[in-house]
Amino acid sequence: MASDQTLTNGQDDSRADQGYGANPIDVRETDHYQAEYIQDFVEKWDELIDWDARAESEGRFFIDMLRAKGKKTVLDVAAGTGFHSVQLMKAGFDVTSVDGSAEMLARAFKNARDRNLILKTAHADWRWLNRDVNGKFDAIICLGNSFTHLHKEADRRRALAEFYAALKHDGILILDQRNYDAILDVGFNSKHKYYYCGEKVTAEPEHVDDSLARFRYTFPDESVYHLNMFPLRKAYVRNLMKEVGFQRVNTYGDFQESFDEHDPDFFVHIAEKAYLD
Repeated sequence: MASDQTLTNGQDDSRADQGYGANPIDVRETDHYQAEYIQDFVEKWDELIDWDARAESEGRFFIDMLRAKGKKTVLDVAAGTGFHSVQLMKAGFDVTSVDGSAEMLARAFKNARDRNLILKTAHADWRWLNRDVNGKFDAIICLGNSFTHLHKEADRRRALAEFYAALKHDGILILDQRNYDAILDVGFNSKHKYYYCGEKVTAEPEHVDDSLARFRYTFPDESVYHLNMFPLRKAYVRNLMKEVGFQRVNTYGDFQESFDEHDPDFFVHIAEKAYLD
C-alpha cells in the first residue's frame, strides 16, 4: 500500500484540476464529489471498469437477486457511466438512472444509446433524492463504492433515509463498498477480479486514515486522477442501515455468502424494508 503521508511538498501531481488545493488530504467534504468527476476523468472511466470484463466477473448476481425477490422497477442511484443500468435494462427491468454528476449521467446516456437503449435519467443529489425523483421503486441499487463519497454521518443517514422513502413497502436496497476493513487493518491488496477490471489502469490508495481513503487512478496515457472517499467499515454500514429502518441486512463478499473478513475486495449489502414477522 502507498504511504499514508502527504504528497511531496503537499502538492497533488495529477495533471487534472479536481479542486483539491495545496493539501489534498484535507478535502473531506461530501459536496466535493462534483468537482472530482471532471470531464476528462469521466471520459476515461470506462477504461477503468472494462464493461466486458466486469460483466463476465460479476455474472448475473444482481439480475438473479432482483428476480428472486420479484423486483421489476429499479432506481440506479449511482449510475456512473451506465454499466448496471444497461445490464438491468437488457435483462428486462424497468430502470431509472440517477447520478449526482451531470458529466457521468451524460456519458451513461450515450453508452446506452450506443447499445440501442434509451435511459430514463435524473440528475439528483441523494440527500434530496425524493425532491428530484418521483415514484416508488421495487429496488434501489447504489453500486461502484459510491456511498463512500459521503464524508459525514449526517449525510449518510439522510441519504439512506431518502433511499428508504423511495422504496415500496417491500423494497430492497443493494449497496456495495470496498473492503475498507482490510485496507485499514492489513493494507491494500486488491485482486481487481470483480470490480475495476481494466488491465492497463491502476487504482490504489495514496493515503489512508480513519476518515479518508484517497485513491489514485493512473491510466495508460500516464494521466492521473484522484478520489477522496470515506473508508466505511462493514459493520458500521450494516448498523446504519438498520438504524434508518431496514429490517434485515445480508452481506456478501465478492458475491459469495461465505467469506473470510479480510479476503473480499468488495462487500455487497442487501437491505430489506419489509417488516419481519
